[in-house]
Amino acid sequence: MGDEELVRAWRAAEREPGAVLLDGFHAVKHALRFEGDVRWVLTSDRGALLALAAELAGDVVPALEGLAVELPEAVLRTLVPRLHPTGVMALGVRPSVGANLAVLGGRARRAPVVVLENPRNLGNVGAVIRLAAGFGATGVVTTGDLDPWHPNVLRGSAGLHFATAVERLSLSELPSGPLYVLDPEGTDIRDLAFPDDALLAFGTERHGVSAELKARADRLVAVPMQPGVSSFNLATSVAMGLFHWMSGKR
Repeated sequence: MGDEELVRAWRAAEREPGAVLLDGFHAVKHALRFEGDVRWVLTSDRGALLALAAELAGDVVPALEGLAVELPEAVLRTLVPRLHPTGVMALGVRPSVGANLAVLGGRARRAPVVVLENPRNLGNVGAVIRLAAGFGATGVVTTGDLDPWHPNVLRGSAGLHFATAVERLSLSELPSGPLYVLDPEGTDIRDLAFPDDALLAFGTERHGVSAELKARADRLVAVPMQPGVSSFNLATSVAMGLFHWMSGKR
């Protein structure tokens, strides 16, 4: 297949339902490692890509050998707004809503679900998903109009969407389980433990959580802050919440 045919095929594939852009080596690596549905891998230097994979992620080398196709860097730059420094990109397919809901709503969850109410910053959401994957959370649910599978979120998560369940839902669609809402008016986080099946809900840095979400809470939980400090970064707050849950497991 020539370069022009490859570009046309890529353009057609990116319009297919559920298609998502995986931007950079680490996003592609994690999608493959966690058995994501990866259809295309394009690179400006196939040999360099395979050498990098052999050095950093030998487990994904066989998949890359079968998928990676080399195109000139100038051509790759026409396919994405900004080519990743590694010169690698791929198209994957996000899991279906049904598949994600089956994970998020599992009756015997062994780890919390993180809920982000109406998040606004794409990079922050990506960082939260990366944290959730690292801590082994069941998944991340967002509410509002931000797409948690936006390319910039996937870049921020380094493709670790495929290591956990990521879905956008309304508050009325949240999975079952005790709802612990992070709020300055709550009980000091050091005075309680999070159960494994908890929903850990976080609002925005500027506005916090809504009155509706607070009204639904089983517990309000506060992370102590020094006087005069208005808020923690969203990803930092999630990290503290998940670490608190994990530290209680020992």
